Amino acid sequence: MKKKCMVLFLSLSMVLTLFVGCSDSKDSEKQLQKVTLNEVAHSIFYAPMYVAIEKDYFKDEGIDLELVTGFGADKTMTAVLSNEADIGFMGPETTVYTYNEGANDKIVNFAQLTQRAGNFLVAREEMPDFTWDDLKDKRVLGGRKGGMPEMVFEYILRNHNIDPATDLEIDQSIDFGSTAAAFTGDMSADFTVEFEPSATALEKEGKGYVVASLGVDSGYVPYTSYSAKTSFLNENPQIIQSFTNALQKGMDYVQNHSPEEIAQVISPQFPETDMDTLTTIVNRYYEQDTWKENLVFEKDSFELLQDILFKFRIFKEIVRTFVGSYMKSQLNLCR
Repeated sequence: MKKKCMVLFLSLSMVLTLFVGCSDSKDSEKQLQKVTLNEVAHSIFYAPMYVAIEKDYFKDEGIDLELVTGFGADKTMTAVLSNEADIGFMGPETTVYTYNEGANDKIVNFAQLTQRAGNFLVAREEMPDFTWDDLKDKRVLGGRKGGMPEMVFEYILRNHNIDPATDLEIDQSIDFGSTAAAFTGDMSADFTVEFEPSATALEKEGKGYVVASLGVDSGYVPYTSYSAKTSFLNENPQIIQSFTNALQKGMDYVQNHSPEEIAQVISPQFPETDMDTLTTIVNRYYEQDTWKENLVFEKDSFELLQDILFKFRIFKEIVRTFVGSYMKSQLNLCR
């Protein structure tokens, strides 16, 4: 396969110079390097990463990958900061939060996997003519305050001239992963914002209906990315290069295969999900162009993230500081 090397922008106040060659590690007999990756959640939403795992692309690149699920961006970031994980996979807004908290060893986003939101708005009844104005004066089970799911939801509302604070009630008290059960048991909620497989499960049970995709209505956003400490990036450029190469191979597979083929490959990662449901979910993400083809964390994407944070009205001054410190670096993405 012809190799193409693209510039990758990193979102922190330093210049990291990672001039790493593109090597074919399949021909290498070198010992595998152990790398611990902490993911924010274990979700079909991240299919290209699981393809890379199941197709042994990490091993081909010389990496023995240990995958740990953090169950929340705060926990995943804590794992990276405490050196329990080498690399974190979560919403890139967490780097802004740690930057604000004054971490000495800055966290850097070095690759982006998803380019659209992965959650869906679920109603109690079918609404073929749904518009966002239908949420006015309604109660919605939302996401954690300050997290990408909730911020993108409110970003969409504001783009439709809906004030999240006054035009509807958003319940942010329910833990991630528990909203579907709460929606089923709490009839006072009119809508819920759900990731897969919860959205599809509610539909199959006849207890909810997907009426909108936040990924479609928000447009392209840097929803989840890979990050690591500056020290780890500086000390292990070849690991970062090899890790990114493996992810790119997984992404290439997803871009060139059908949802049915993708679902078959990642099925060992989701033994509790039947193949029909798994394929339905993969197809839903596939059709809305969820995955970023080249993994590059673009400058424009980072600026959009800042805009979302600005509109969320929490980090107005912090984000302005962060904008001023934006620098770029280079990483060879080999294809």
